[in-house]
Amino acid sequence: MDFEKINLLVNDKDYTTLKNELVKAQPYDIAEFIDSLEGKQALLIFRLLPKEVAVNVFAHLSKERQAELSEHISEKELADIVSDLYFADKIDFLEEMPANVVKKILKNTSAVERRLINQFLMYPEYSAGSLMTIEFVDLKKQMRVGDALEKIRRTAPDKETIYTCYVIDAERHLEGTVSLKDLVLAPVDKTLEEIMHKEPLFVKTHDDQEYIADIFKNYDLLAIPVVDNENRLVGIITIDDIVDVIEEENTEDFYKMAAVQPPDEEYINAGVLTLARKRIVWLLFLMVSASFTGYIIRHFEDALQSVVVLAAFIPMLMDTGGNAGAQASTMVIRSIVLGEIDFKDIFRVIWKEIRISFIVGIILSVLNFARIYFIERYPLPIALTVSVTLIFAIIIAKIIGGMLPILAKKLKLDPAIMASPLITTLVDALTLMIYFFFAITFIGINVS
Repeated sequence: MDFEKINLLVNDKDYTTLKNELVKAQPYDIAEFIDSLEGKQALLIFRLLPKEVAVNVFAHLSKERQAELSEHISEKELADIVSDLYFADKIDFLEEMPANVVKKILKNTSAVERRLINQFLMYPEYSAGSLMTIEFVDLKKQMRVGDALEKIRRTAPDKETIYTCYVIDAERHLEGTVSLKDLVLAPVDKTLEEIMHKEPLFVKTHDDQEYIADIFKNYDLLAIPVVDNENRLVGIITIDDIVDVIEEENTEDFYKMAAVQPPDEEYINAGVLTLARKRIVWLLFLMVSASFTGYIIRHFEDALQSVVVLAAFIPMLMDTGGNAGAQASTMVIRSIVLGEIDFKDIFRVIWKEIRISFIVGIILSVLNFARIYFIERYPLPIALTVSVTLIFAIIIAKIIGGMLPILAKKLKLDPAIMASPLITTLVDALTLMIYFFFAITFIGINVS
């Protein structure tokens, strides 16, 4: 989509040409363009779109823009758009809308659909029930292949996907699955029970979205059926919904690893006070935690005054230790998310990090010793103090960085909480204690 050309047409108010250009573009691109416009312009451009295009574009608009358009278009226009959305998109839309918009939509829906919507809205957030759609192909196991194909042809326009069909019994219990390819290749007089894949993968309505995302990844699925507690088929989850889930989970982890509470809206649209509130809690906690570092330095204040040069190496030691811990925690957190590491692996992780840190620590220590003793010409005891501290600081940092995320997972906490800021604060305090211990040992300073 040529945004420059589209903008020129908007500025020239050449709406006939603009409409012709828009209908050629992808719905996602049109939505992105409308999201970038001011309110009145966005409404004008949206109203230029034919209904079938407007429905697809509406599904891709930001939640803020959807709410804005819902307030300004007529009740009939809104009802027409929402009625043509896929059911899952409709639920996603309603979950984010103000009560007055939801009320406006529900009063224009049938009693059956209204009951279904209310049922979906009651599923726990981030559960399979909140993600699923009811627009799938279900087939009775006694059906012949020819009859099944005829049903698919008849109902396909209203379904989100038809490539996998779900075989049920008279009570809607999930019996198996059959692909469209299998149906096309099978003799028309065979029953679905004869050709279906039995014991299919499925999830329950209250299963967590992270668990479902792992299943999609592990089994390379395009869709998965959702059943209730009695194994009755109630919906399916498709890969496009899971891609959104993975993006949400990754974004949430990034925020937590930076010690920020995940915001409820986009950064550019969020208020300053809202963002400040999301950050202040962790910053306050980390500030109080970091005060331990100050206590340690004050405790060894006499030692620092007697050998002033020791203070010059504190930032390097603390930064290196913090970075080493952050490296280990990042690797372990990612492995936990991918399902590669569990609590039973904690000792393997610790042993691996000890070996890694020993190699890294020796190399960095030797380089630092050469710099401090041979290039900067500091006395041997000071060079030894800094270099040996560096080895132990890296070992401690990597053990803590590898261990804490696993312990967090075991305690039902998000491993991302045990990321850089928290680990760095802890490692800083331990590094200082190790540093002054070796300063006392090698230099012989006195501590009051």
